[in-house]
Amino acid sequence: MANGGLSRLSGEVTPELDGATPWFAPWWPWIAPAWAHWQLHGEVAAALNALPSRAPVEFVAQSALPAGQAYEDFIYARGQVPTRDNLHDFFNGCCWHRFPQTKLRLNQLQGEEIQRIGVHATRGPVRDALTLFDENVALLQAPDVLWQALQDRDWHQVFVTLRPQWQEVRWVVFGHALLEKLVQPYKSITAHVYRVAPEVAAGDHALDAWLAATLTPQHLATKPYQPLPVMGIPGWCIANEDPLFYADREVFRPRR
Repeated sequence: MANGGLSRLSGEVTPELDGATPWFAPWWPWIAPAWAHWQLHGEVAAALNALPSRAPVEFVAQSALPAGQAYEDFIYARGQVPTRDNLHDFFNGCCWHRFPQTKLRLNQLQGEEIQRIGVHATRGPVRDALTLFDENVALLQAPDVLWQALQDRDWHQVFVTLRPQWQEVRWVVFGHALLEKLVQPYKSITAHVYRVAPEVAAGDHALDAWLAATLTPQHLATKPYQPLPVMGIPGWCIANEDPLFYADREVFRPRR
């Protein structure tokens, strides 16, 4: 299916998924066929299982998850992902296909942490960091000067002074909740940005392998993320061509 709009969800009209947008275009090889199957047959799990790329897990109906068992623990023990018929789980499944090694590593760390400390009312720093990564991370491979400005939350420097540097940036939306938010984009959508090492080669396979090999509980527990309002990225919306776009301190907040 060529890039274009997909605009029906389980018989209801929903905001259009546009394969020409900079956030969905890289995902289109997974989104388009899975979406078409979902709309034809009515089940997200079946649509994800039908994708030609091979995820390392099987997608099953949400009803397969026993009452009282943690979602992550079920995946870790069974190699099956309970899946609801909604956009959130749809994007999660697409991520399992595009970044299988990283998703397996995240689940492995979740499963090991559950085995170590059990399931409680609060997840703890490691499981919190893993969930945050899984849901809302964007991956950024950028020059040092731009990364430092991002750490400083010097938004004028990040997006105006250093705007030409964005031509050297590699940017990947990873979190499936972040993808879901981008179905209806708004100015204040904020990703948790995780830096990709400069030496990582281009391409999903190299990135997936590097993430899976380098993600550790100790590192993730430090929450090594930087906030970034994604609609500020050059090329993501016409409005950000005006430097005044970044003067909104309710969105582009300075470091305290």
